Amino acid sequence: MENAIGLVFEVGILICSVVIHEVSHGFAALMLGDHTAEEEGRLTLNPLRHIDPFGSVILPAMSYLFGGIIVGWARPVPYNPYRLRNQKWGPAIVGAAGPAANILLALAFGMLFRFLPVSADGGFLANFTMIAATIALLNLSLAIFNLVPIPPLDGSKVLFAALPYRWRGAQIFLERYGVFFLILFIGFFSRLLSPLIFGAFRLLTGGAGFL
Repeated sequence: MENAIGLVFEVGILICSVVIHEVSHGFAALMLGDHTAEEEGRLTLNPLRHIDPFGSVILPAMSYLFGGIIVGWARPVPYNPYRLRNQKWGPAIVGAAGPAANILLALAFGMLFRFLPVSADGGFLANFTMIAATIALLNLSLAIFNLVPIPPLDGSKVLFAALPYRWRGAQIFLERYGVFFLILFIGFFSRLLSPLIFGAFRLLTGGAGFL
């Protein structure tokens, strides 16, 4: 029962976090001149507009039950790269906006966990600090996972913007087969991110004893 409650709680936090992640992509595109997300009604925090059944529910539950880092995604907020004012770096800025939003959330709630007084009585303050720690940890997981440079993850947008044009063939190849590489990564290599995620969490929270 306790595991079930923990699963529902963490998946709920993850859904809220991926919604903010996706809306941040849309707002970044809007600031760069593309109104696609706004025109399609996706600049909203209503989770029903963003939930992907597999990426927002099934995959997080599977990763939780298998004991790895909790990963997931929402339905991508659409944008048109040809409407961006900056054609070279615009897609990278839009791509980086999602992880940046998760990092800001992790910083905010990590600082709350770090500096709020510790209470062991199980009262509101103790529960709130644990919630803050969970939000910080899950948002660090989302940010670091999405910065992996495999399409369609956000890190690939930053990578492709930085690559010289002569590497265009490699970009096309990765965009075509990226989903297969991503499945392999999630299945066999995503655990390699755990030391980086937990290390960043300990650095953020001052090594507090949440983990």
